[in-house]
Amino acid sequence: MKRRLLFGERMLLGDGTEPFNAVIPFRLRGSFTLKEIQQALAQIQNKHPWLRALISYDEKNIPWFNVPEQPISIPVRILTRQGEDQWQEESRREWNTPFNYEKLPLIRFVWIKGENVSDMLFAFHHCLCDGGSAMAFLHEFLKVLDNPAADIGIENPILGIQDVVPAKILNSRRQRLKAKFIGRLAATAIKWIPVGKKAIERQNDYLIHWKLDEIISKQLIAYCKSQEVTVNTFLSAAVLQAFKKVRGEKSFNKVSCPVDIRRFATQIKEDHIFAFGLMIVVSSDEKLSFTDNLRAMQKSVEQKTSKLNPYITMMVMESGHDALNNFTKLLKNGKSSNDCMFSNLGRIQIPHEYKAFSVDTIFSPSVIGPLGNTTTMVTSTYRGEMDFSFMGSEGYLPYPDALAIRDEVVQMIHSQLKQTAVS
Repeated sequence: MKRRLLFGERMLLGDGTEPFNAVIPFRLRGSFTLKEIQQALAQIQNKHPWLRALISYDEKNIPWFNVPEQPISIPVRILTRQGEDQWQEESRREWNTPFNYEKLPLIRFVWIKGENVSDMLFAFHHCLCDGGSAMAFLHEFLKVLDNPAADIGIENPILGIQDVVPAKILNSRRQRLKAKFIGRLAATAIKWIPVGKKAIERQNDYLIHWKLDEIISKQLIAYCKSQEVTVNTFLSAAVLQAFKKVRGEKSFNKVSCPVDIRRFATQIKEDHIFAFGLMIVVSSDEKLSFTDNLRAMQKSVEQKTSKLNPYITMMVMESGHDALNNFTKLLKNGKSSNDCMFSNLGRIQIPHEYKAFSVDTIFSPSVIGPLGNTTTMVTSTYRGEMDFSFMGSEGYLPYPDALAIRDEVVQMIHSQLKQTAVS
């Protein structure tokens, strides 16, 4: 089984020399053997062909996912657990370790082994899949780790754009011409946008992690419901205000938010291994108060989201493979124009109690790559607690500023909840 990488996947892959890796860390209570872990990894590989895939290049130097007849196991690295925060250090190590994808799968596993507590990490190349897909295979891994006889099914994989875009749109002459026209227009514009001769020096990467306890998390969700805004909009507003306060003139008043494509393209199932995402940019109105801003931003988010069209977007991108190098150069060398990327995975629907072990926590995923500004905040909620991973690089956002931004976001949450309690 093989398929050519889509435009977005090729962009994330780059030339393969610079990692673009995502990490999902989680903590289990129980005892395990290496054999049990390897067996569970083999079962999720057996379900998902692309977790077995290598990458090979054709005569035109175009990369393809290629599933070998003899599967190569997911590599496992084992360390002795020495502290609560060791998973953060190992996350940073995994970000910066390239995948040898012509010989090994685009996914690997780290086991930080303790007496009765283990921290585990799935690290994968971002061109393989997004956070949603990764949560699906994490759920399956836990299921078969607990019970090797559990049925997790077999994925019917996406083999190309034709498996995502409905045939009547893909084969419509009007839609194809529209996509080609937009693609050509974008490719020409990208060609003429001035960019620097070299990318900004990234310098040291960092990861800042924190949680909101169950009480505060519950109050925040209730507050957002009372204001008729999503938690996503509230946190985006808090992040924008924090950047403004800490960075002043250096802030952009722009946060880019990924939108799960599965909301619009029902052909992509929850458990599909797939990396393509949609994006909207959120800004705040500095003339409005925080609460007025929330409603204005929510309205803007809904308008922008309603205009997203995954099918045309994919068709436009697929018509632009020849513009890939210019586009990548623009992302790498162009001036940064947004404060950060903010992604909310929402509630993680993975059980906490299993027969053989329990899941203490699932930390929010982290990701870092070479395409421009690395500043990213990811949040998710597990067992009622909101969890935050904030990653960046000194060259884009100095570490002391990042810490101050974290403090501002936490302070903003507490002050809004306090005001509500008082009023």
